[in-house]
Amino acid sequence: MDLKGVKLTWLGHATFRMETPGGKTVLVDPWVMGNPLCPEKEKNIKKVDVLLCTHGHFDHIGDAVEIAKQHNPTVVGIFELCTWMEKKGAKKTSGMNKGGTQTVGDITVTMVHADHSCGILDGDQIIYGGEACGFVIEFQNGLKIYHAGDTAVFGDMQIIRELYAPDIALLPIGDHYVMSPREAAYACKLLKPKAVVPMHFGTFPVLSGTPAELKQLVKDVEVVEMKPGQTL
Repeated sequence: MDLKGVKLTWLGHATFRMETPGGKTVLVDPWVMGNPLCPEKEKNIKKVDVLLCTHGHFDHIGDAVEIAKQHNPTVVGIFELCTWMEKKGAKKTSGMNKGGTQTVGDITVTMVHADHSCGILDGDQIIYGGEACGFVIEFQNGLKIYHAGDTAVFGDMQIIRELYAPDIALLPIGDHYVMSPREAAYACKLLKPKAVVPMHFGTFPVLSGTPAELKQLVKDVEVVEMKPGQTL
């Protein structure tokens, strides 16, 4: 898997850090403190320039507000989620919606569909957080990474391939709340990336899908199994 100078670190679950060739740090779905898969040495976030949030469930935005207050990154998410983040103290948000593209720092971000729910647990209430989404992130060197967020497989993943042609797909495989390896393998047929990195598995017992199962089902796509804390 050729990252063309981009550094990709998996922090467990759906949380990834991407370091651009230009020195910017992008954090996707920031859940670190309560994330049982995140290595202890990674729980002290040192630098974030761009914070991407796919949806408002706790296991994706658990530390978003705290990180936004501490590091003042540009927060990118669907409009309703960004509005909530502003109310909680985020200073720089850049809300968008599906089909839109914007340049943030030295990356270009396109928001694409995801098939999932999106309630924000705010105190003892669940409030509307807009719709769940995925992101196609394009770096200045031309590399394109698709972070699918939490999603079922859906036929319009073929449109994501035809419009954006991501090189690498970060796909959930845990089952129960997201795709199982079977659906993720079908997603690979639609997306045709050069490589797929499995995520959102093994964090809780109910997330039972494994990278080994995905490897058995996928043809013509490299399955790259990362360990929490590993950097490619």
